[in-house]
Amino acid sequence: MKRKPLSENSILRKILASCRPSPNSGGVSPSIVLGMGDDAALFRPKTGFETILTCDWFLEGTHFLRHKHPPDSVGWKCLARALSDIAAMGGTPRCFLLSLALPGSLTGRWLDAFLVGLRRASRKFQCVLAGGDTTRRDKVLINVTVIGEVKTGRAVLRSGARAGDTLYVSGQLGEAELGLLVLKQSQKPPKARNPLTRRHLYPEPRMALGQWVSDARLVSSMMDLSDGLSSDLTRLCAASGIGARVEMPRIPRVRIPKHALLAGIDSAHLALHGGDDYELLFTVPPHRLHIVPASFQGVPLTPIGKITKRREMVILEHSGRQRQLVAGGWDPFLK
Repeated sequence: MKRKPLSENSILRKILASCRPSPNSGGVSPSIVLGMGDDAALFRPKTGFETILTCDWFLEGTHFLRHKHPPDSVGWKCLARALSDIAAMGGTPRCFLLSLALPGSLTGRWLDAFLVGLRRASRKFQCVLAGGDTTRRDKVLINVTVIGEVKTGRAVLRSGARAGDTLYVSGQLGEAELGLLVLKQSQKPPKARNPLTRRHLYPEPRMALGQWVSDARLVSSMMDLSDGLSSDLTRLCAASGIGARVEMPRIPRVRIPKHALLAGIDSAHLALHGGDDYELLFTVPPHRLHIVPASFQGVPLTPIGKITKRREMVILEHSGRQRQLVAGGWDPFLK
């Protein structure tokens, strides 16, 4: 029997009930004076802090496939990817707004599972739902706006890199792109614990790392890797007015298992151009290098090159040959 679509008020009540703060979380953030239930939320930043604002689209057919991506991963990922922008500035998330459009046929089990993933991400990263909007559409459209805070003067920008700084990345690159390829090729629904797809379906923004480097004043610039190293490094260099020399052998990249479905996939290509990793890319001045650990809370921190005065992007291959590094990551207008 076909279920009747829920009304907007019923959907809002479902979202409100699902995304209430956990009893163990200490309740709603003190920065939220008024949350869901009125025309708008009221937010009061703490004294001595600046407010960080960011928003992110997550669209069916562009960022996820309804028949491939589990709805709970869509709920998790739509918030996690927006939180990565807060991590990249060294901030702490406080609350978020959710704009959700979906077909009436998805207001039952699909929405329930979506909210399970959203609630898990909200509670794990202590970022509560403060409001938003819903409407009906033939495809799922999601927009998340996150409000965060950072101590005044401590926000880490893209524009601070200087010639002589060392370029670092966290984690391994290419894991999420590999997961997407596996997901598309597989005929079976993905398993939540499959290590090949987990980084794609359930990415973890590097919140603690971003906050630590901000508090320690360790880095000169930073951004998150959402569109691929080649594209995002280009943006960092443009913002700082510098260039970069990257050593390919140093880039920590995903290991591709020997599997028939994965034949022909190049880990170097995934590491350079694969998107959705949500690792941090940052630069460290020479006098701060001795402070950088080999890893932070189990996440490797790897030097992959140097910032140069000359405004060009070059990569040193394993063979010793040097070539220009061209941005080849995710671009929604060129895909």
